[in-house]
Amino acid sequence: MAALEASRQRIDDLNVYPVPDGDTGTNMTETARAVVSALERGETDVVRASLMGARGNSGVILSQIVRGAVGALPEDEIDAQVLAQALRGASDAAYAAVRNPQEGTMLTVIRELAEKAEELAAGGVPPDEALAKLVEHGEAALARTPQQLDVLRQAGVVDAGGAGVVEILRGIAALVRGEPLPEGRSGTGALPLEAVHLEPSKYRYCTSFFVEGDAVDPEDFEAKLSELGDSLLVVGAPGAVKAHVHTDDPGRALALATAAGEVEEVDIKNMHVQTAQRTQRLEREAGVTGAIAVVVGDGNRRLFESLGAVCVDGGETMNPSTADIAEAIESVPESAAIVLPNSKNVVLAAEQAAESVDKEVLVVPTHSLQAGLSALVAYDAKRPADENAIAMAEAAAAVRSGAVARASRSASMGPVDVEQGQLLGLVEGEPLTAGPALDPVAREVVERLLQADPEVLTILLGEEAGDTDTLVDGIRTAHPGLEVEVHEGGQPHYALLFGAE
Repeated sequence: MAALEASRQRIDDLNVYPVPDGDTGTNMTETARAVVSALERGETDVVRASLMGARGNSGVILSQIVRGAVGALPEDEIDAQVLAQALRGASDAAYAAVRNPQEGTMLTVIRELAEKAEELAAGGVPPDEALAKLVEHGEAALARTPQQLDVLRQAGVVDAGGAGVVEILRGIAALVRGEPLPEGRSGTGALPLEAVHLEPSKYRYCTSFFVEGDAVDPEDFEAKLSELGDSLLVVGAPGAVKAHVHTDDPGRALALATAAGEVEEVDIKNMHVQTAQRTQRLEREAGVTGAIAVVVGDGNRRLFESLGAVCVDGGETMNPSTADIAEAIESVPESAAIVLPNSKNVVLAAEQAAESVDKEVLVVPTHSLQAGLSALVAYDAKRPADENAIAMAEAAAAVRSGAVARASRSASMGPVDVEQGQLLGLVEGEPLTAGPALDPVAREVVERLLQADPEVLTILLGEEAGDTDTLVDGIRTAHPGLEVEVHEGGQPHYALLFGAE
């Protein structure tokens, strides 16, 4: 539920097929929330809860995924074989619910997950490991959906319902494995503007309801509702069904329902209004200039991405190729881009990549992650590339960089002698001090950086940083007017990176 909620709006924005069906992310989230609410009330019939709470086309299909999975689950412990059975049941039920199954949709994703789960079960893979592999496989299946459906390829997006399925599985895997919920990645790249220019449904209202009564017959309902519109789904059994249809006359659809039984969970949405709102939002969010940054360390990647950059793996000891950077430049939807190499060893490759693509690309030659981070704070996606380059270069130039790294060999570096395995303190790439303990080396680097009286000190913690609370507290105590920002960077080789500005 949490994974789906976190990606809700992003999935809403992805929705382009088969027609804008309300908001896919919202519909799937509301369907899942209905199940959670039922469980919190002490109810145990999750199949009925998902059916009654289903919203939109995607929500109704999700309710059938739930029905198929629950029907295949035994009461005892779940292993990889049971997981495979549940996903196969989910896939079969979802396909059976749709009159004309279309590949390249959430149906494809759940089917490929079932096939992969069966393969893993046959190989004896433990369930927690199988879930992790299934998430990876689901992401790959989702990434292939534009190859299977022309409308997705033309829009440059993946299937929205499939993205929702992957996010649900991601949340389940994190819970079972006892891991924190990772950030959603399904379709998280910037949406191209082409995604907002598709024709809306010829019908206006996405209409769904649950009806229960002795006269309720699924086949009869399906026949009558098919005369009112399209995107029709009728699921359930004699006596109780969930119906979904796109129509210009939701009143007639409800009249059919009320004539047959008791009606609940009525949901009517104006899809044309939702499509217009989505278009306005995406056009408002669309930028003029994209940003690409070469980054090492998972934490640093998250930090740069949060500021709007597309990241390329690499750094001082792992330089990306020109092709890697060019591919990232091509991936941003904007017609112009700024590249931050963040290492003097990457600047040339960045400049070559800029010349190899058919876009306006400017390289701001940052020589450190710290300078690149400061430059990115000055980035504005809605500003032209040349204006961005000037502002970002000025911001990068205002940063003094320092670092503490583990020496890979003994050496004499000017006035500093360092032994293999000791910590080496550097300021602007030049050796300043060395020693066996982190704190005294780091403090000397910081004091040198602070001689210029900066206002902000940013600290990026590397893989070998360990406990730095005493160090950070000491800096704050010694310099009460200094703003100290600490981030888990995760970079290798450099225990600490400092940026003073």
